[in-house]
Amino acid sequence: MQFFPQRLRLLFLVATLLILGFLTTSLASYWVSSAEIHQDIVESALPLTGDNIYSEIQKDMLRPVFISAQMAHDTFVRDWILSGEKDPSQIVRYLNEVKTKNGTFTSFLVSDLSRHYYHAGGILKDVKENEARDAWYFRVREMSVPFETNVDPDMANRDKMTIFINYRVEDFQRRFIGAIGVGLTLDTMKDTLQSYERRFGRHIYFVNQHGEVVLTGNKEQHRGSILKQAGLSEIAPQILNQNTIPTQLSYTIDNQLIQANTRFIPELGWYLIVEQNESANIKPLQRILLINLLISAVITILVIVVALFNINRNQRQLEQLATIDRLTQIPNRQAFEIVLRQKLNELARHPRPMSGVLIDVDFFKSINDEFGHLHGDAVLQQIAALLRQSARASDVLARWGGEEFICLLDDCDQDAAMELAERMRVLIAEHNFALPRPHPVTISLGVAQLLPNENAIEFFQRADHLLYEAKAKSRNCVVVASCEA
Repeated sequence: MQFFPQRLRLLFLVATLLILGFLTTSLASYWVSSAEIHQDIVESALPLTGDNIYSEIQKDMLRPVFISAQMAHDTFVRDWILSGEKDPSQIVRYLNEVKTKNGTFTSFLVSDLSRHYYHAGGILKDVKENEARDAWYFRVREMSVPFETNVDPDMANRDKMTIFINYRVEDFQRRFIGAIGVGLTLDTMKDTLQSYERRFGRHIYFVNQHGEVVLTGNKEQHRGSILKQAGLSEIAPQILNQNTIPTQLSYTIDNQLIQANTRFIPELGWYLIVEQNESANIKPLQRILLINLLISAVITILVIVVALFNINRNQRQLEQLATIDRLTQIPNRQAFEIVLRQKLNELARHPRPMSGVLIDVDFFKSINDEFGHLHGDAVLQQIAALLRQSARASDVLARWGGEEFICLLDDCDQDAAMELAERMRVLIAEHNFALPRPHPVTISLGVAQLLPNENAIEFFQRADHLLYEAKAKSRNCVVVASCEA
């Protein structure tokens, strides 16, 4: 009985090795792939994308800066202001030409001499120092840098939120004489950023030098200061470094690892931030890992099930070989003794009659001698089948050894056992065993009922004595106690 537990231990070892192998392979593959993705994002993909986007911005977003610079240095503009702004239609026509040819949303000029605000449609207003909406102009007037980028509502276009390039206009002695520039709608710039995001698969936005998010293509992007945003606040000081060389940073928010490529664009006065969610890129790997682990688990379970099936089948075969007589396919003596011990234990708890029939084939040696052992074996097989056919479903029939059989009759007294034994005897005696030549085949039977307090050895001895009496008489008979049936 030690065989099966040993096989279970071996199966457990195999299953453990399979699980460890699958886990090691899957996790190693996941870690290697994750490391490669991280390295690719940090060292290649994100910096390259940042450069590409910067190049696109130079074409799409810096163009208004260049246009404004050309306007500020245009001798016509400076001469017209210095000559006293005598013909406003000239500057209005000029601004309209700039707007039309360059496809900007607006173009403007504010003269420091008259404080008139000119645009493509004429004179809009006069700027005043005490008016909040004109604060931009007086800020530009005091700037030391040539221009600024500012987001404000455009009064000339129903307060449409507009990105203005406010460029200082200086005379030929570098004295401030006005502010000029063009404007693009915020929606247009958002659409531009959204097209970048779709094309490059990255999150892109701008922050000003105070850390305020001024432009983003993502509607869900928080527009406040990055100094106060979760995750970003940790790297905000490193972003706001006025470094035109790209800086690679990372931060974590909501358990998501974000890689960020940042740089300062002096032409805009803004910081360009290009982000990639590394955790999102790793999610497909996590799904693959889970699928691999699931497949590994299924394979392991299948292996265990198949192995258990084979072990159990082999165990049953071994048990069958140990308890079933190979020739007659009925229980052997060892199996019968086990059943008898179980029955005796049951009877001790629940008393009831039990009888046994010991059977011997008459003159079996003569069958072997006359027809050969193959025919003898065939006779034994047929006898076993006939005895099993005549016995009850609850009876236990076994080969006792050689040409002897035994039948244990549970809940059966001696009289009923004698009747059953007689049916067996008649069935065998009348059966045609199809031997090469006619030859009688009969059996002798000894019937005994288990006596109170009788053990198995005593029970067998009495049944064997009764069988001996049957054989000593005329054979082909049933003997119960000392009476011939």
